[in-house]
Parts: sequence; C-alpha cells; structure tokens
Amino acid sequence: MVVALSAAGAGALLAHKFGRNAETDGFLSAYAVYLVLILAAQAFRMVVVPDLTRAAAEGRLGAESRSFALAHLSLAIPVCSLVGIFSSQLGDVLTGSLPPRSAHIAARALVVLVPAAFVQLLAGLAASALAAVDSYGTAALGFALGGIVSVVVFAALANAHGIVALAWGLAANSVVALAVPVVALVRRGALRGAMPQHLEIGPRLWHLLQGAAVPVALQGCYLLALRFSAKLGVGSVTSFSYAYLAASTLVGSTAFSLGLISSAPLTRRGIDTVASARHVVHAAWVSLTLVGAAAGVFALVGGRIVAFVLGSAYGGGVGRALGHLVAYLALWMLAWVAFAVTFPLVFVANKRWTLVPLAALGFGVCIPLGLGLRSLWGLPGIAIAIGLATLVIAAGLLATISPETLRIAAWGLGRLALAVGAAAALAFGALSLALSPVPAALVGVVVYAMIILALRSLGLSDAWAYVRGLHQ
Repeated sequence: MVVALSAAGAGALLAHKFGRNAETDGFLSAYAVYLVLILAAQAFRMVVVPDLTRAAAEGRLGAESRSFALAHLSLAIPVCSLVGIFSSQLGDVLTGSLPPRSAHIAARALVVLVPAAFVQLLAGLAASALAAVDSYGTAALGFALGGIVSVVVFAALANAHGIVALAWGLAANSVVALAVPVVALVRRGALRGAMPQHLEIGPRLWHLLQGAAVPVALQGCYLLALRFSAKLGVGSVTSFSYAYLAASTLVGSTAFSLGLISSAPLTRRGIDTVASARHVVHAAWVSLTLVGAAAGVFALVGGRIVAFVLGSAYGGGVGRALGHLVAYLALWMLAWVAFAVTFPLVFVANKRWTLVPLAALGFGVCIPLGLGLRSLWGLPGIAIAIGLATLVIAAGLLATISPETLRIAAWGLGRLALAVGAAAALAFGALSLALSPVPAALVGVVVYAMIILALRSLGLSDAWAYVRGLHQ
C-alpha cells in the first residue's frame, strides 16, 4: 500500500509540474519499459520462493541465493550496456509517431530506468530469501522506504533536471529496496555457505525467463496499448498511463500481496486441484470487493478526483474521460486478480511447461483486439482489449494446474464478478439517477458496503478466514 501510494504521489507530482504533453508521453513510454522489468522482478519472486523455501529446509539458502544473483547479473550487465548504446533508437521505437521531443525524453529516461529495474530484481531476490524463512516485515520496510525516498528525490531534483528526475527517484528507490533486506540477510547469517560446485547459470536464467514470460507478456500488452493510444493524438498515452496506474494500484496492493505471501506456506503443505481453485476464489474475493467500490466511485466522480490529484491540465472533459477509463479497465482488473493469485500456484505445483506458449498467445491476441476495438471505441476499446487478452492468460494458467481447477475457479470467479458487479450497479448506478455525482458516490460507498456485507455468506466470510489462516 505504501509503494502504491508513493507511486500515486509521484504521478500527481509529475502531472502538476509537467502537465500533459509530448514530454509526459515520452517519459511514460519509457516508464512502461520499466514496468515490464518490474513485473518480471515481481514474477521472479514467485519463481524462486518455492526453490528457496526448499533450499532453506536443506540448509542451502545462502548458496542458492548467491547463485541466482550471479545468474541475474550475467543478464543485467549486457542488457543495461545495450540500452545505453542504443537508447536513441529505442526512444524512437517506443514513441512511434509522437514528436521528436517525446523520443528524446524516452531515450534519456531509459538509460536510468532499465538499470534501476534490474536492481529491483535483485531486491526481489533478497526479499524472496527472507520469505523462505518466513520473514516479510524487513522486505516490506525496504520496499516501502524505497517508495517514499523515490518521491522525495523526484521532488528535490525536478526543477533542476526536469521530468527525468523521476527516473533518478526510481533508481534511489531500487537501491534502498535492495539494501534493507540484504543487510537483514547478512545479520542473520542467511547468505553463508559454500557455493555449489556447478553454478548452472544457463538453467537458472531459463528458470527466470520462463517464469517471467507471462508477466512480461502482460506488460507487453500494456506497451501495445500505449502504442495504440499514441495514434489517437498527443496526451492519449498520458491519459491511458494514469488510468492504468490507478487500476493497477487497486489490484496490485491486494492480489499481488496475497499471491506472494501464499507461496512459501503452500510449498510446505502442498496443494491439490480443488485446493488450488479454492485459493484463487478466496483471494479474489478479498481483492475484488475493493475494486468494485473504486470502479463505482471513478465512474461517477473520476473527473473531479483526477482534476484534484493531477491538476488543471486534467480538468473538464479530459478528467472525466480518464475517470471513465478506469471503470472500463474493470475487466482487466478482474482478469489481473485471477492471474496474480494463480501465477504462484504454477510454481508451487511445478507445472511451468505452458508458460512461454501461453505468453505468446496472450500477447498475440492483444494485437488484433487492440487494433479492432480502438477503431470502434478509441481508448475505452483499448482498455477492453487488454482486459480480454489478460483473461485469456489467466484462464490458461488455471488450465495449466488442471482442467478441474479451471472449471471450479471459473464458476467461483463468475459468481464473484456477478455479485460485485450487481452490488456496484445497484449502489452507484441507481443512486446516480436520483442524486448529483458527489452525493451519489459518497452514499454509494455506504450502500455498496452494506450490500457486500449482506452477501458475505456467498464467499467473503470464508475468504477472510482462509487468508487469515494461511500462515497458521
């Protein structure tokens, strides 16, 4: 939550200082690449936590952690070097038909953002090593403190270095996020132990790339969405980026966290087909009840919220369109929650053979969907397109565990989506017919909460009990 709020604060500061123009389009295009790598870093945590948990049980945690770190560096160093050499060309590719100033800003930002993202991957590895010994607070402190530091650095450097100061803030974030868990691991003596006789860098890198394939494909769909948005004119990329940031904040702070903290305990106790489906549905209940309320509020007063948080450049019709865009991303939020809570189970069950082809399928599906729906509905169509592509990937992950898991989870998620959607429609939609937007949103939150509490017997009560019992 602290990381999400820090990102929101940085986004608000960016909007107030730099508005909505070719520079923000260029920076946010580069920032999308950073998000691709960050999502890979988050995926890496899901990949290695089961392996490190087993290594910790056998007394090999230090050696296994150092081996993964060396494999990571063997990839990070050449990639960062290539980005530095070809930054101008990459800036042109990312910004497409946008003005040259956009490409220039994107190139400058990439040189800082790509190394920062790889440091975040190392921070994720350190956090995973702590998770393997059931320690979560220290890593949480590191990531939260890093998020706060990033906003402070951005604010301090923005006037002198312009919009690229946010990239330096994110680099400072990465350093803090890595330093805090590494210090804790050293103090615990968790990194001690002889190195393995064979580092197996190639297999470890394949392990990483295989695990990162699906998250990178999902973020690749977002990159496609930005390219599709660029064709709709200057400012469209920025608007879509902020709507996506708001939507991802809503689902990331709950669904991703639940997926992460479940990996180690589920690895120890084991999980079968039915238990996997129950886990997905229970975790989705906790996440999507919050999403329903937020989507309803954004649909009614999103324009006012956006104008207040981001400044006058996002007022009027721009703000209203951005607020509605968050609501159009509701399908993506549902699909992303299903992905986030299912993805760790693939590694707990050690069933990863479908990940690379599934990533290619989801990314490939996004291209015709994005082009077709953009021509029909513009930015809302692009939002629906990435939602459908993400839904394909989530269904594929469930089927990877087993067809029975897909069947049970699809039924449970369908009931959940219907319940949350109906509650939001009754609470916010009905009130919007009788009240002005602001009172409708305020009263709607209360009514929505009452409806959800009345429906808790459909699964919310069981979900809370399940989540609380994960580490018992």
